This record gives sequence, C-alpha cells and structure tokens, in this order.
Amino acid sequence: MTYRYLTQNALTGEWLSPHLPLSGVEFGPELNGPGHLRGTLSPRLAWLHPELADPGNTLIYAERNGILRWGGLIWQAEPEGNALKVEAAGWSSYLHSRHDLDGELGGRGPYVRADPCKVARDIVAYAQSIPDGNLGLSVDSTVSKATVGTPAEPWHSRWWETPVLGEQLDDLVKGPDSPDYTCTTWWDRDRRPVRRIQLGYPRLGARRTDIAFSSGINIIDSPPVIYSADEYAQVVIATGTGEGRSQQRAIEAVRNRRLRLEHVLELPEVRGRDVLAQRAKAERAWRQTLGQVEEITVRDHPSAPIGSWQIGDDVRVTVRDQWTNWSGWCRITGFTIRPDTEAGETATLQLDPAGAHQYGTAA
Repeated sequence: MTYRYLTQNALTGEWLSPHLPLSGVEFGPELNGPGHLRGTLSPRLAWLHPELADPGNTLIYAERNGILRWGGLIWQAEPEGNALKVEAAGWSSYLHSRHDLDGELGGRGPYVRADPCKVARDIVAYAQSIPDGNLGLSVDSTVSKATVGTPAEPWHSRWWETPVLGEQLDDLVKGPDSPDYTCTTWWDRDRRPVRRIQLGYPRLGARRTDIAFSSGINIIDSPPVIYSADEYAQVVIATGTGEGRSQQRAIEAVRNRRLRLEHVLELPEVRGRDVLAQRAKAERAWRQTLGQVEEITVRDHPSAPIGSWQIGDDVRVTVRDQWTNWSGWCRITGFTIRPDTEAGETATLQLDPAGAHQYGTAA
C-alpha cells in the first residue's frame, strides 16, 4: 500500500509536485457535500513547495497504488508549532466561492417542474462559463423524477440576491425525493484527472451483501450503540398535496406488542395515494428498528477491504461488546481514510440508519 499526494495548478493544469510529503493525512468524501483532506508538512520541506502559499488556486490529489482516491482544492495552509497544517475540500467546495452575477444562471433559468439534476448541471456550467472559472468539473448525466419550481413559484436565481452557487446545489438535494451527490475523481486513459460531481437517483449507493463490518474482525474501536425511542414509530401518517379535508393521506400501522408511537411524514409534492402508501411503508420499516451506530473505525481486511465501499452504500454492521450484541444495516454517509496509523491503514465511517430504498448495482 503506497500513497502519494500530487498538486496541480487549478487554472493552467500545470503539475506542481508529484509527491507532496504530507504526514498525518486523513481524507474522504461525504454524502451531499465536498469531503475533506487534512495533513501536515515539516518546516524544512514546506519551503520546497511554494504552491502551498497559493491556496484557492492549487488542486491536490490522494493516490493509492496508482489509483486516484480523492481530489479537491487546497483552501488553507497554516503554521502550527513545528508543522504546516494543510486543509483541502472536494470539488463542490469551489461553488461556495462563486455567485450568480448575471441572474437565472446566465439565462438558463427560471425553472418550472425541472429535474434538479439538470439544474445542478446548469449551476456548474454557468460557473465554468465565466473567464478564469473553469475548474474542468463535470457532472453525471443522471436524471430523476424529482422536480423544482412550479408555475406559481418558479425556481429563480436572482442576481440582486448574489446567490451562492454551492448553496443552490446543496438546496437541490435536501428534499425527501431529491437526488444525492458526492465528489469523485479518477485517472482517465491518458492519465489525466477526471473531476466529477456524481449524482444518484433515487439515491447513491447499493445494498452490499459482499462486505460486512464486525467487532473482533475488522472494527477496531468499540462504537456505542444508541438505543433511543425519539425516532421510533410503528405508525406513520404520510400527508401529500392538498389542504384541509382535501389533503391526501395514507396511514401505515402495525401492532407489535409495544406502546403505540406515531410519526407524521410530510410529502407536500406527492399527489398519488398509492405513492404515499409506499413511502409510509418504507418510513415505518426503518423507524421500527431500535439501535443506531453513528460511526465505526475499521482496518483493512478481506471482509471489507479499504476502497471496496462507496458513499451511500448500505452495509451490515455487527457490534458485540460488554454493553450490547447488535446487528443492523447502516448507510455510509461519509468516511475518512487515514493511511498511517498505529493500526496501519484505517477508515472511519459515518453511518445513518439504512431505510427501505431502491438500490443500484454494487460496483
């Protein structure tokens, strides 16, 4: 296992360093966000890398055994004691430093019942159409059944509000039926880095039966299992379009020898009662699960080699310790890889309870 960290001029594409000697590195992507990279450089080496004094204009990549695992922009380099701390964020972080100065994304809007995936592509296209604004960023061609904007209230991007393009992108994936995104990078056939915003609908990731995480096998910490009834419900009331007596509603309920607990699922964009019933059933299924693991740290192991999972995947997690004997499905919403620790290469995974979703095919 060999890592190296490469730097590149964001505007010209000139390679600056083929092997930035970072230590204490941690990096990883996140669901619906840019992800991060952090590392340090000793003072005697820092002066050999003047690109670190050019944050916001320097790209950085993490490569493992010839495969690009992460890419982003360096945003800060700060001396701290006897080290220079370097911090970077993934591709979508660039959009948080860009604004719509022309309005309606340069005439691409406004939008009525538009696919948020298309709007996301238009946001990136507008940002890169401005001189010195081309990051070489591409966006998946994914389409979704979600919509933004209505005839009564179109989706606008008004120049006098100086909207932040990154906030617009993040808002597009907040709805209950919205697509997901994450930032990825890889080498193309000509060994040029591909910088991509990956979209997924109805979600990113797959239910993975080929990998698993278990205490005593590849989980190296002792993660707490949280038992809470705050989110528990065996009765879900899903509400859709309409108001008052005309509002669409579906109730999904089971009796399971527990005190009745209810949850209201508001879906104002859903018109059909059959769709409401499906969503209520899916919501009730995951809300009936007690026990939640929010984070685990794992080592490289044949049960789940580091690099074998992706953002959005559902994985089986089993925790056995003096407090609990718990097993359940969890969704990976982010992970941080640490190449050099006392336990070797490790990864810390951020987890959410896995709901009942449609799944793609595992890569």
